[in-house]
Amino acid sequence: MKIRTRAYIYLLIASFIWGIAGPVIKYTVGYLPPLIFLFYRFAIAGVFALVTLVLHNHNHWPKSPSQRLWIFLYCFLNSTVVLGLLFLGYERTSAISGSVVNTIYPIIVAIVGVIFLKERVTHREKIGMGIVLGGTSLILLNSGVVAFGGNMLILASITIGVLGAVMAKLLLRTKLSPFALTQLSFLIGLITITPLVFYFHSPSSVFQLLTAIPVSVHAGVWYMALLSGTFAYTLWHLGQKSIEIGETAMFSYLYPIFAIPVSFFWLHEQISWNSMIGGFVIILGLYLAFRRS
Repeated sequence: MKIRTRAYIYLLIASFIWGIAGPVIKYTVGYLPPLIFLFYRFAIAGVFALVTLVLHNHNHWPKSPSQRLWIFLYCFLNSTVVLGLLFLGYERTSAISGSVVNTIYPIIVAIVGVIFLKERVTHREKIGMGIVLGGTSLILLNSGVVAFGGNMLILASITIGVLGAVMAKLLLRTKLSPFALTQLSFLIGLITITPLVFYFHSPSSVFQLLTAIPVSVHAGVWYMALLSGTFAYTLWHLGQKSIEIGETAMFSYLYPIFAIPVSFFWLHEQISWNSMIGGFVIILGLYLAFRRS
């Protein structure tokens, strides 16, 4: 199998898992505050990461202090910051709106590519990106005060995630494996979020809450920890290592395809006219921006 084809398969599987993740997050934050949710998730993924990193081949680990610092910074941003903003956002908005806002990810990738990588953007692409931003703005401005704040948090999460994607692309040019980078992200996520959790919540209240939630909520956290976390991020890093960052970003278009039906039938969320119109405008803009000449 060709390297590019294998990368597409990895990214397609990860996109399916992450498309379902939006509704799972929305359901689970109905029972768990975002900080406790993240702590529980990172605890599961962090223990798994610690065991696998001990057994991992350390011959290819970066020796330079500056490289290690960049790895720590990437892992902190990609775990505690990006996921913290994402979970806080889904607490305040619908899974459908959140998945639609996620489609702006490739546009932000293109903007970052122009600023940092000096990539060229055609006039047609600029028009398409402008239309996408207009569609996203329509959803944001007509979503209500609380949902607007949630959508903006998701947008902030996406923006920081794009910067993290650039960092990951550079880090993976070294001999550090995608699997090791994924495991480090969740281990550092656990280390950095633990003080925040116990600053706002006592250990006894965390324990009482985790022992009182339904089994379905536990299943949601385990889904986010191992499938949406360890497994999907490893696939994403493997795919990202083999193809261009802009092409990788295109797979985020698939999130709403998976998220909207699940949100409608499982969470019983209604699709508003603003979301429908904004979604169609976004699709039009994406088509103009990224269609082949």
